Order: sequence, then C-alpha cells, then structure tokens
Amino acid sequence: MITLGIETSCDETAMCLLETQDNQYKILGNIVHSQIETHKEFGGVVPMIAKREHIKNLPIIYEKILKDSGVNENQISRIAVTNGPGLEPALWTGILFAKDLGKRLNIPVIPINHMEGHIVASLLSTSSTQKDFAELKPLDFPTIALLISGGHTELIEVDNIGSYEVLGATVDDAVGEAFDKVARMLELPYPGGPEISKLAEYARNNNIDKQISLPRPMIHSKDMTFSFSGLKTAVLYTLKKIENVTVEQKQDIAREFEDAVTEVLISKTKMAIEKISTQSLIIGGGVIANTHIRKSFEQLAKEYSLSLYLPASGLSGDNALMIALAGTIKPSNDYEGFKADGNLSL
Repeated sequence: MITLGIETSCDETAMCLLETQDNQYKILGNIVHSQIETHKEFGGVVPMIAKREHIKNLPIIYEKILKDSGVNENQISRIAVTNGPGLEPALWTGILFAKDLGKRLNIPVIPINHMEGHIVASLLSTSSTQKDFAELKPLDFPTIALLISGGHTELIEVDNIGSYEVLGATVDDAVGEAFDKVARMLELPYPGGPEISKLAEYARNNNIDKQISLPRPMIHSKDMTFSFSGLKTAVLYTLKKIENVTVEQKQDIAREFEDAVTEVLISKTKMAIEKISTQSLIIGGGVIANTHIRKSFEQLAKEYSLSLYLPASGLSGDNALMIALAGTIKPSNDYEGFKADGNLSL
C-alpha cells in the first residue's frame, strides 16, 4: 500500500510517498521545501505569505515526487494530510489539495494530528529513499513523549499509537518560540534557534566567564506545566541593563538561556518518568536538533536506563514522512467533513 503524506502546517511544503506492508516500510520519495528565505526579512513566519507559497509549491512538488519516485498516481492507496495544529491558512492549502486529489483518484483522505506525526517519526530509522523494506523500531507501551518545537512544548503519556494523555504543556511561549524571540533580542539572524546554540556552544567550549544568571521558570512546581515567557522577559531586562552588548556577553546570555531551558525540560521529564512506569522515552520536534538539549536527554536516558527514541536526521523538523506513517496506522474511515484546526490537541 502506498500512502501520500502532505504537510503544510507552517512554512515547510512537504510531501512523501511511503509504501508499507505489515510492520515494514519503504520510503519511495520524501521532499521538504523550506520557506526560510521567504520569511527571513520579516524575522518570522507570515501566515498569509506561507499560504501563498504552499499554493504555488504543492502542485510542483507533487509532480516532482511522482517523477522522481517512478510512482504512477493511480498506485496511491490513500492520502494523509496534516489538519492541525498549526497556522490555519497554511493548513487549509494542504487539506484542499489533498481533498481535490483524493476525489479525483477516488481514494480516502485521512486527517493527521501534526503532534502525532512527531511521535511516530521516532519509529523510523531514516528519512532517505530506500530500495528495500525496513522494520519500524519496536516500541513497548506505555511510553512518554516530549514534543518540543516552535509552536509546542508538551509531555504526553502514550499508551498506544492513537491513545494519548497530555501530562503537561506550556501555558505561554513554546520552547522553540522562546529561542526565536531571544535570538531577535540578541539581533541574531532568522531562524534564531540554531544561532543561539552556536553562541552557547562557543561559550562552553571556550570557558567564557558566567556573568549572567537567568531564572528556571516553574522548575519547582509540582506539575508538568511549562512556562518560557518569563525567561524571555528576563533576557530582555538583562539586555536593558547593558549599555553596549559585546559578542562575549551575547555568548554568555545564549549559554545561560540554553542551560535554563534544558534544565526545565529535564526536570519536568523526570517527573513524568517517575509518574509513569515506562522503559522508554520519545523526544520529537525541531528543538531536539539542538545539540546541548539532545546530549542532556541522552544522559537522562542513561540515568533512568531508558530506551531513547530520537528522530533521525531530517525528521526532527516538519516533514510529510511522519504524516504518511501516521496515516498508515489510522483506519481509512470517512473523514470527508474534516477541517483545519490551528489549536488541534491530541
């Protein structure tokens, strides 16, 4: 069975052709078109510009993925498309494209929660096209998933694929959003997250003196709720106290900010691990590409003797492969009336 995955929740126009049989998969085609250069001058994603770019890119990418994979569109068995959460104008472009194509090919169109996609992405070993079928990674339940991205910070108990309970989420800024906002304060290029990481890594490797101290929001609360708005504000007040910010001070702030975020994420995840009897931990979302955060969770998994599931290269950010895989797991019911939902929850 071949599933076409479509992802347009933010500023990536992505498509994937995934062939599955039993517990095996073969990636026939996987394309992610980023709009970073388009949005860079605005310092962030502009929803209506993202919508315009998706509308332009979707038919082009569809023709390319068919040509590159050698798949005839009549071989496609079903379509899986992100219907939330995300930017609603962007989501609608993928949904309408999928519904029109599904109607023309007379195949089912399945709505997929973007966050579920990030969970199942951890079961894949590669994002590259393959000649042969491969096994999905085995996963025992229940497990815990921490989803950290530009729009989301959530701890989730996963009793099975399709069965989720949110243990805690951010009450304000998502962790990736906080990275980008702090990067703008430091006058770093967009996207800001990787730029902060570069400065922080330089500060650690070169033993830059620690002059800045930032709070660890809600680290001592007895729940698994996150908050990063106050941390962002603390950076703003710190910068206001400095007349002329030097490169070294930026490096110090970046390191302290990254340390604060990491310590909060680790602390809350420990609470989840100790509450849920689990032998595994899933980390998904674009922020796990951060080297320091990734290493910290690798150490946490060793501390608790957990199997750690991290997305393969190319699968931490938004992509259609995770959407296609989630679509193979869900039943092909009648979803004809589904809509875009920018605040869709698991």
